[in-house]
Amino acid sequence: MTAAPSGPAFSVHDIPFSTYGSWFDISPVVAEKTYAEDLHLVSHQNGMHAVLRLIPLDPATGDRADTRVEATPGLLSWIGDGGRVDLAYESPDTVRLRGSGAGFAVFAATRTLTPFSGTYFFHDPAAGAHVFTSYETGRRYRVTLLSGTIAEAAGAQALGGADRGVAVTADAGAAWEIAVEELDTARPPYSSGATFDDLVESARGRFTDFVDAVAPWRSSATPAAELAAYVVWSATVRPAGMVTRPAVLMSKHWMDKVWSWDHCFNALALAPGSPELALDQFHLPFDHQDAAGALPDSVTHSEVLHNFVKPPIHGWAFGHLRRRLPTPPSRAELAVAYDRLESWTTFWLTARRAPGAELPYYQHGNDSGWDNATTFDPERVVVTADLAAFLALQMHELASLAEELDRPDEVSRWTRAAEEMQTAVLEQLWTGDRFVARSVAAGDAWSSASLLDLMPIALGEHLPYEVSGALADRIKAHLTPYGLATEVTTSPHYLADGYWRGPIWAPATVLVEDGLRRAGHHSLADDISARFRALCEAHGFAENFDALTGIGLRDRAYTWTASSYLLLAEAHARRESR
Repeated sequence: MTAAPSGPAFSVHDIPFSTYGSWFDISPVVAEKTYAEDLHLVSHQNGMHAVLRLIPLDPATGDRADTRVEATPGLLSWIGDGGRVDLAYESPDTVRLRGSGAGFAVFAATRTLTPFSGTYFFHDPAAGAHVFTSYETGRRYRVTLLSGTIAEAAGAQALGGADRGVAVTADAGAAWEIAVEELDTARPPYSSGATFDDLVESARGRFTDFVDAVAPWRSSATPAAELAAYVVWSATVRPAGMVTRPAVLMSKHWMDKVWSWDHCFNALALAPGSPELALDQFHLPFDHQDAAGALPDSVTHSEVLHNFVKPPIHGWAFGHLRRRLPTPPSRAELAVAYDRLESWTTFWLTARRAPGAELPYYQHGNDSGWDNATTFDPERVVVTADLAAFLALQMHELASLAEELDRPDEVSRWTRAAEEMQTAVLEQLWTGDRFVARSVAAGDAWSSASLLDLMPIALGEHLPYEVSGALADRIKAHLTPYGLATEVTTSPHYLADGYWRGPIWAPATVLVEDGLRRAGHHSLADDISARFRALCEAHGFAENFDALTGIGLRDRAYTWTASSYLLLAEAHARRESR
């Protein structure tokens, strides 16, 4: 049995093992912050659901074997003293497993079956296979024996509480092999002419092609680039349900959605090497834009949520995106983007401005993407400077698009609107050394120790230099050895694992770094980039990081973090090569 490693090794406790296009992964993470003893097949259709428990067995006793798990992009292995089991993806909905010197069991993750929940198990004579049907995912999971022997088939057709599953083994010195498929209702019996080794090489090749496309600039100076690319590649799912396009989920752990600002960072990282996928990432939330022009809060397999929105960074993102694409978008593509951005902007200017007001407001911290930032402690329905800055950038992008589309009246309209927004935010929220937030209801103003108050630096070249300079000085106070804390670490409200009340986040880092650089503060931008890249290289691609220790927090395989690393690492590599 060949099992030579290829590609970056990783821990499945941090990063799930999966492949491009698949809606399931192999991982011990079975729910939010919940780790099982065994690896599971975890599906993300109809939510996150651990469906099957995967158990290496001692062939002599039939008991659970003591093994270590090793993973690279094309191969997952359980390795024990007397044998091993290997797993590889044949396709997005099928994995093959092969074992020698060890048995293996595939059992339902839960014992309880009710008329509305759980997993039913039976032998299907037509397919010559054992089948699990899951109420939670609404899919079937078919196990076909390719070689070896069925050592046990437990709980077939059982109702209520029971262990359900199948165990396989082989004679001493021989190997067994099975295929596990995720399917809807029925398909022909499983067959394949490919050997297991062929599948491993094919899987490795698919990943290699992807990383060569999206990170051709990688070198020893960017040691986390391949793993970052794997996080993005393996979290990509094929269109299904509410997901209208190939989509990079934020994670194949519990954050298995596309939120309507997270997707922008994935689009930007993918643009040079995988332009079609990049454009799909940008447009996916817009496929669910409502009649008012608002984007959904999030999209996933079986739901689209509209209870909140996300900040309008999309004009900023599309401007960068179209400059990063290897081929400029066509006139028709620009027209589609223009219409969608115009509707999104109009939503903020109509539905989110109080009568007679010039500046828009958030209804809750969730609308800003900074859910619990201390900016929102006094009130939640507030006017903030970051929102005005993002809208001004979006209107500048609309003006640029209108110019390319030969719409001079629209160029004038959006240029004027952007300038008016910039003037209003400086006149109404700038105090001379900082931006404040303001209550929509009472008009009261306050400042905080949150980095959110400094996000107008994203305006970059559009800010007066004295304003960008004052913001840059305040941004320095948020720097720790690992990057930008979202709450100043000396603040009484700082929390090490406080979500947006302290930890380092990728999107804030990218937006601040870009704004500083466009405003001419290159040294500080370089420092921020270097610290964040070093953080990822040491601690991976978590949802966020402890600002004082660098330890990854929450979901440990977050794609916008991986994409942000790729963006900053690529830009650094390009600067170094000049």
